[in-house]
Amino acid sequence: MEKKTKINAEDGKQDYVITREFDLPVDLLFRAHVDGDLVGQWMGTKVLRLEGKKHGSYHFETADVQGKVLFAASGVFHEVIPDKKIIRTFEMENAPVGVQLEIYTFEALTGDTSKLHMHVIYESAAMRDQVMQYGLAQGVGMAHDRLENVVKKLK
Repeated sequence: MEKKTKINAEDGKQDYVITREFDLPVDLLFRAHVDGDLVGQWMGTKVLRLEGKKHGSYHFETADVQGKVLFAASGVFHEVIPDKKIIRTFEMENAPVGVQLEIYTFEALTGDTSKLHMHVIYESAAMRDQVMQYGLAQGVGMAHDRLENVVKKLK
């Protein structure tokens, strides 16, 4: 079975590109990235802050049942053009990979389908490669599947 989420990561480069077509209109796909309630549902994390606007920030946390934080990430939105583009930073706390720059572009294919392009850039190829070893392809694919399932209910 062909994977819906595709990752192009060329050897020796400090970036990768993720693409995915969704059975969602572009406005709902975009909303899934700037609406804290939706982000929390499809990412399976607690959204402590999400200001989906230029110079807005966000902070996510996932904890175990005892309340110990297992994952935390934050960043800043640098550009937000509704239904078109998001440029933001993303930084995982307590991870040795530094800050990444993410450029999301949203493309309407038909009235009911759209495509997401994610260009993710790291400070070095070594940092990018380290993230790739964390199971990025499987994790992003599963997250995109959840995104589509959660947001389809809004159609």
